[in-house]
Amino acid sequence: MKYVLTLVADRNAAVLTVALVDCVREAVAGGAISVLSPGEAVDIAVDGLPDLAVVRSALGGAAVDAIEQPADGRHKRLLIADMDSTIVTSETLDELADFAGLKEQIAAITARAMNGELDFKAALRERVAMLKGLPVSALERTWQRVRLTPGALELVATMRANGAVTALVSGGFTFFTGRVAELVGFDLHRSNVLLDDGAVLTGAVAEPILDRHAKVATLRELASRDGLPFSATLAVGDGANDLDMLRAAGLGVAFRAKPIVAAGARARVDHADLRALLFAQGYRASEFATG
Repeated sequence: MKYVLTLVADRNAAVLTVALVDCVREAVAGGAISVLSPGEAVDIAVDGLPDLAVVRSALGGAAVDAIEQPADGRHKRLLIADMDSTIVTSETLDELADFAGLKEQIAAITARAMNGELDFKAALRERVAMLKGLPVSALERTWQRVRLTPGALELVATMRANGAVTALVSGGFTFFTGRVAELVGFDLHRSNVLLDDGAVLTGAVAEPILDRHAKVATLRELASRDGLPFSATLAVGDGANDLDMLRAAGLGVAFRAKPIVAAGARARVDHADLRALLFAQGYRASEFATG
């Protein structure tokens, strides 16, 4: 069969039962079932791309993600990943703002920018300006709060072990992306530079600002550098500034994304963790590297 439908659930939820998988297979007139991780992920072979509305109806509201794609070329050779609310669980700028007593105000701007309601560059400059005078020590204190999204280490380690290039490309700041990239094992990172005078933040960010155009440009640049077709690329993110790269990638995944992104991406993960991106590529849990 030419296509595959991958079903993935939270590994601790115990919702992906044999009965539920059989119900979905019948609804899409599917063929062979391949178990990628018992109770967590399966592939269903299909002749054509199924109607995801039919799939969701068959799931009956169960917290299961469904990703459909061609069966060939599933192992991707380039990963472009967003950082905030994707590879890490938080928005690092919002957490930094907490040390200035401005988390609520800045988080509100962040939410609107990530849902495409505000120009990203203008919103970033506005939020950074509000932090003028904040001691640079707040950056280290913010770093202590950063937590990796479950599956991040396995995603990057497994792709690298299979010859893929991995890049962390963020609208956030180099202070955090450098550390996250080293911790997770990304080959490279790109982001914005938050300016300070050695003691406090100046309230400015270095130009040019890395925005949605720079993200998709990075995908194109790295694919071209390595002679890869876009079909061999994978991108993941949650905000409006990720949407262009998600649409350009061979597999673009909106991860627990804002509504505008979830609606505009070809694939979405709402329930599972980042292991879902490996299952979508056809990897079995027994093949995962741990970094």
